[in-house]
Amino acid sequence: MSYKIPMGPYHPGLEEPYKLDMICEGETVQDAELHIGFNFRGIEHLAETRNHYQIIALFERVCGICSFIHTLTLCQAMEKLTGLEPPPRAKYIRTIMGELERLHSHVLWAGIAAKLIGFKTMFMTCFALREKVMDVLQAISGNRVNYAMNRIGGVNRDIDDPTALLPLIDELEREMIKTVIPVFTSSSTALSRCAEVGVLTHEKATSLAVVGPMARASGIAQDIRRAAPYAAYEEMEFDIPVQPAGDVKARLLVRALEILESCKILRQALSKLPPGEISVGGDKFNFETGTATSRVEAPRGEVIYSVSWKAGSRNPARVHVRTPTYVNMPAVRWMVRGARLADTPLIQASIDPCYSCTDR
Repeated sequence: MSYKIPMGPYHPGLEEPYKLDMICEGETVQDAELHIGFNFRGIEHLAETRNHYQIIALFERVCGICSFIHTLTLCQAMEKLTGLEPPPRAKYIRTIMGELERLHSHVLWAGIAAKLIGFKTMFMTCFALREKVMDVLQAISGNRVNYAMNRIGGVNRDIDDPTALLPLIDELEREMIKTVIPVFTSSSTALSRCAEVGVLTHEKATSLAVVGPMARASGIAQDIRRAAPYAAYEEMEFDIPVQPAGDVKARLLVRALEILESCKILRQALSKLPPGEISVGGDKFNFETGTATSRVEAPRGEVIYSVSWKAGSRNPARVHVRTPTYVNMPAVRWMVRGARLADTPLIQASIDPCYSCTDR
């Protein structure tokens, strides 16, 4: 007997409004229909009424978890339109903040995954690690979220004592190697909920053009930090974790391994932080008429900003954002096909969805 089960738009396994209608036979999902757009925040439209200072604050509020990445991508596009090049120290600070934000996002997701699996002890462990990352972000910027670090031509705040941050990086790395990765990869409970669940094959991932950890967990070695380096990534040595299985376990493992790679990048950036200014350009900027694009590897994958400006105008003519969740969401339909109904909250959570990014 076929029947339809709606998950969302509000559900304990979904932190934001989004709906997945699942067509089931018994306890097995045969197909699913995806529905988005429950919120309209009008951020892109509001950008057309804001000047170049105000839109940075506006787009920082697209998402609370990756607010720095959004303003970095926006500022890089505006820097192309103004012809400004941030100084080396600013590029390093941008790299440090970007990787700290990746740590924050991945550790947060690991905790949520543990909660959905039923590993409440691991949930508390992950969130305790998350607090330590947020303490570092606060020490640098003064804020736990919405850091107000980026500006056209550089950053607003310096890192006075980079060596003081290294012990936290070492502690986080030790905890991941000692506790988090072994539990998620060897525990019978975790494996029963994650292994061979929600499989997205390499072929389907390629055809759907998924990005970020989603793609890398299906065997696609795609990372903008390596393919089109920005900030100081060209000077960093790091690996791109790839897993071939395409299941929930692979997506979990890719993010866990990326935490270790982020620690490696942070250690390099903090130890090699060059001296000098942290911004250029002053307070007035001359924008050229045209459109500039910028791509950055956000925690969830590639985010793209397209900024259009008319010379002499205080406000942009258009700012358009393509977020990784928007690209990855269609894959949920294929991942839940053939899955147990009880596994669907964890499967949809394994894309690490951010619907606030999508519903702008």
